[in-house]
Amino acid sequence: MDIKTTLVEKILNSLHPSQKEIDALWAKEAEKRVKEIKTGKVKTIPGDKVFKEIRERFHK
Repeated sequence: MDIKTTLVEKILNSLHPSQKEIDALWAKEAEKRVKEIKTGKVKTIPGDKVFKEIRERFHK
């Protein structure tokens, strides 16, 4: 492949990643989030509290 074809292919792939690439990115993001929780970088919020706040915010 010439350089132009390779460049166009990379640009198109970046605009329309395959499902495999999307899954890999989500897996990486999930691992990052788990690490942040385990190290205390982020704090989790119980689901019932989240839904209560949503109901209060949107059912005024």
